[in-house]
Amino acid sequence: MKALIVEDETVAYTNLKRILYDLNLGIEVVGNTESVVRTAKWLQESQHLIDIIFMDIHLSDGSAFKIFEIVDVKTPIIFTTAFDQYAIEAFKVNSIDYLLKPIEAGEVKHAIEKFRERTKRDIHEYLNILPRLAHQDKYPEKILIPFNDKIFPVAVSNISCFYTTEVKTIVILKDGTSFPYKKTLEYINHSLNPDLFFRANKQYIISKDSVKNITIWFDNRLLVTLHTELPENLYISKNKAAEFKQWLAG
Repeated sequence: MKALIVEDETVAYTNLKRILYDLNLGIEVVGNTESVVRTAKWLQESQHLIDIIFMDIHLSDGSAFKIFEIVDVKTPIIFTTAFDQYAIEAFKVNSIDYLLKPIEAGEVKHAIEKFRERTKRDIHEYLNILPRLAHQDKYPEKILIPFNDKIFPVAVSNISCFYTTEVKTIVILKDGTSFPYKKTLEYINHSLNPDLFFRANKQYIISKDSVKNITIWFDNRLLVTLHTELPENLYISKNKAAEFKQWLAG
């Protein structure tokens, strides 16, 4: 059995690939894609090569469900998700298999066994409902920020960026106010609408409408300036520059 892993986090991809080989279930990983665009292109060209797909729900350039609007997916899928309760409920209702991150070997084995028990008719029926889920993604309109003895509800639309150091994460609002926020950037990145927020690098997640201008820097890196003052310069690597400009252009 040959598999494609659709995953934009290197650590998560490496972990899942290791689990698949350690389980010794006869699964060979023949590809890895990190975005909606790249996955759709890969499937258009090479879908006939694979028997199963492991697919993260939230990719670098949007919801994985958008893939089904671009390409006719006929390959069984096991979804992975960090926490997305809404998606989990949707999968339960529609009998779609999923793996909750951090992924464990026992869950992977169980999901594969369930797929192997399914008939071609079962697979055809569940693949037919996937495009409908593309229009059902829900993202929070507010986040709750504990500060001292209070909890502040903050509208996502008022957030300029999230910034992290080795010690802490802070959320910076568009008016320049900042608060400590006890979530990792990885968690935050998966909880927000990828059309509106972008994981710029290891330290920043930025809001699209907070971008003031972009300067082409050394080695084709991008220096991004936001409307709010930042703790340190915000650079986007050469490898990620094209993806960022595509995201910013909408």
